[in-house]
Amino acid sequence: MEYIQVTKENLEKEHICCAIANNNDVQVASKKAWLADRFDEGLVFLKSAERGKCFIEYIPAENAWVPIDAPNFMYIDCLWVSGSFKGHGYSTDLLNACIKDSKEKEKDGLCILSAAKKMPFLSDPKFLKYKGFEVADEADNGIELWYFPLKKGAEKPSFKECAKHPHTDEKGYVLYYTNQCPYNAKYVPVLEETAKANGIKFKAIKLDSKEAAQNAPTPVTNYAFFSDGKYVTNEQMNDKRFLKRVL
Repeated sequence: MEYIQVTKENLEKEHICCAIANNNDVQVASKKAWLADRFDEGLVFLKSAERGKCFIEYIPAENAWVPIDAPNFMYIDCLWVSGSFKGHGYSTDLLNACIKDSKEKEKDGLCILSAAKKMPFLSDPKFLKYKGFEVADEADNGIELWYFPLKKGAEKPSFKECAKHPHTDEKGYVLYYTNQCPYNAKYVPVLEETAKANGIKFKAIKLDSKEAAQNAPTPVTNYAFFSDGKYVTNEQMNDKRFLKRVL
């Protein structure tokens, strides 16, 4: 497999590993705009040369859009291999590339979000365990922070208090989200319109800065759905799934 690193210089011409290829699509445009602002903060986006979901995205933990304390760690935003790419060792290739790069940058380790059981849009805990990752911390909603030390005696990363106990004082249905996920650009407006049409109390709160995301009331910041203050899910919803959950 040939891999390509997406950079500021080639971002506009490269696909970003989704089925969506059109740069004019609002989903692609929003994700690429988010990526463009992260490259100067050390973000690395490595993907297959072939079109499809086969990539790894990681960034120095101090610049990650998640509420964690992980000094001198590298945070993996996403390691995604699916469809026809599965079963060929590409996940291992991508992870090894991240490990090699992180060692060269003298990082203490890697960290990533997962859970005891596989959850939507989170890394598979079985794969992480197989690769030598361990659980460093766990939030009340079952989402875990896993880590892979690169230096002996490296201190375990941890969630900030706001993430350990996911809760919001906002009433009704509330969604925290970022432009890190391309699909939000399409589906968040769908939820807003659906809620309005059905008289449902709903509020979408966009985390539009690193600081806002690092102090969010949830370990997952790219999509976190709450009901009357209680965390519900990080699974993205279209109009039908939303209505099924709230009605």
